[in-house]
Amino acid sequence: MNVTAATLSLTVADVDASREFFCTHLGYQVAMAADGFASLTRGDAAADIVLLGLGNEVLPPEQRDQQATGLIFALTVTGIEAEERRLREAGAPITMPLREEPWGERLFQLTDPNGIVVQFVEWAATDEPAQGEEPAMLVITPTAENVTESPNARMTGLAAPSRGSTELSTWTVAMEAGQTGPEHVISREQVWTVTAGVLDVTCDGRTEKISAGQTFVLPPDVLRQVHAPQAAEAHVVMRADGVASVPGTEGTRILPWAQ
Repeated sequence: MNVTAATLSLTVADVDASREFFCTHLGYQVAMAADGFASLTRGDAAADIVLLGLGNEVLPPEQRDQQATGLIFALTVTGIEAEERRLREAGAPITMPLREEPWGERLFQLTDPNGIVVQFVEWAATDEPAQGEEPAMLVITPTAENVTESPNARMTGLAAPSRGSTELSTWTVAMEAGQTGPEHVISREQVWTVTAGVLDVTCDGRTEKISAGQTFVLPPDVLRQVHAPQAAEAHVVMRADGVASVPGTEGTRILPWAQ
């Protein structure tokens, strides 16, 4: 058997309501539609969906009045916290909040207007390798949810405790020409490698011009400021527990892209 695609066919009382739910909240698009019928697709690994209205004559007579009940449509995703937050903020009907099962499955559920349960699933990373096994290499692919935009720069989180590392956080910084970061202090040493453009870096009252291909080390607990005289990018490494403080303000601030 050679399966080339998977489609879930659902019989519902209100085709338009389910179509709107799947398109608005789950990123589906209408591939084909008619009275009492809609074919939906996402173009990725998620199964296509066909919605049929109750009594539709394309169904065998004994199936025409059977609604989709007792069914869970499960979608395995990455970044499940961000998905749950996105859907909650969009007003999606979350009927089971995010939780983690003892066997490592993390999940939450939505229920559409016709009672179709959609379950988002992500498997929790194993904290420790099995006895006698070596830890597996972890490959991290940055996504849009790992990007933080500020008036001064764009940070893209790479390795971090929330993405599998235990000791270090790494991220990239992109700055447009003329952008200047605020004066601030970081509690941990940082190592920056400029990968494109030029940065003017002031640390403890001393300013250096750092060009692409050069690396600079910023010591902890010292006032620093970064300016981009031209568009520039850099890669940064820091111990994962580092926090920032700004002169004239109270307390410390976490770095979201390093968490």
